[in-house]
Amino acid sequence: MKARHLSLALLLCATTLAIGCGGSKPAADGGGDTAATSAGGGGSYGARDQIRIVGSSTVYPFSTKVAEQFGRTTDFPTPVVESTGSGGGFKLFCAGVGIEHPDITNASRAIKDSEVESCRTNGVADVTEVKIGYDGIVVANALGAPRFDLTDKDLFLALAKQVPQGEGADKLVDNPNRNWHDINAALPDEKIEVLGPPPTSGTRDAFLELVMEKGCEKWDWIKALKKSDEGRFKQICHTLREDGGYVEAGENDNLIVQKLTANPTALGIFGFSFLDQNHDKIQGSLVDGVEPTFENIASGDYPVSRPLFFYVKDAHVGVIPGLHEYADEFVSDRAMGPDGYLADLGLIPLPADELAATRQAVAGLAGDAQ
Repeated sequence: MKARHLSLALLLCATTLAIGCGGSKPAADGGGDTAATSAGGGGSYGARDQIRIVGSSTVYPFSTKVAEQFGRTTDFPTPVVESTGSGGGFKLFCAGVGIEHPDITNASRAIKDSEVESCRTNGVADVTEVKIGYDGIVVANALGAPRFDLTDKDLFLALAKQVPQGEGADKLVDNPNRNWHDINAALPDEKIEVLGPPPTSGTRDAFLELVMEKGCEKWDWIKALKKSDEGRFKQICHTLREDGGYVEAGENDNLIVQKLTANPTALGIFGFSFLDQNHDKIQGSLVDGVEPTFENIASGDYPVSRPLFFYVKDAHVGVIPGLHEYADEFVSDRAMGPDGYLADLGLIPLPADELAATRQAVAGLAGDAQ
């Protein structure tokens, strides 16, 4: 399985994502507890000895596990990890340099051009991207309820705000589908109610790209819009219904799991790791006939998978104590290896070549990449 290539308005210097290649990192000063005013963004360094991490709710359990391990096995304090969603994390991360701003942001998608520009505008001149593994996006419901076998077309017809009036129609109407049975006679005769992430979530971004876009491309005239009118294409494919068929359930995926067990007729959208950790409560729907399992995601057979990342603010390395060491722990064999403790949480390990590139990127944080 190949990682998605970055397509950003910046240069890729070796394995470091640099929003201005050649920028220098501030040197550590007496262990890094204090330093001069930052070079950009209006922030300043001061006495902070605890790493601050924000971002993706999908990456949150992996990052939290590494933080706990790091706190137990080193002399550094346990990092503080907040689940803000990928979009919310980038907003906080790109706001500036200095102790009032996060050191790392987790992401269940790659950084966007607009976020790169925001970082640049606020003086966040150098950022290192670290790919940590792969994850599947699952559509799950409570154990004991009918198990769904869905296609991307089924999901588009269930969740889009507007859908084509018929198979060959080139006219859109407000989504008339109320039951799954309305879409596909093979699906249960149950009300459409899907609990999913909000617009700040990388999981939502990936779901729109990997599922909703593919579903709406089943109509040739919509697919043609991707080249002729991309804005219109995305409006059709990315706009979710607001009549109760799709319910924004926040960034707390554990809360979605609880709601599914309380409402067996509802479905929920989240990362595979939450399915893996709650297999005694919920079951994953098949997508195109493929079950969301660790093996199927790792092999590429499961059609809805995406890479996961964290991003490090280079200017904070050597200033906030333990930042490089934390990244080292994250990419170590004991954490990210095939038999590492993150695989036990449901993280799909990187192939050997991608893992080598990730480790080289982390080595570059300390200035010792080859």
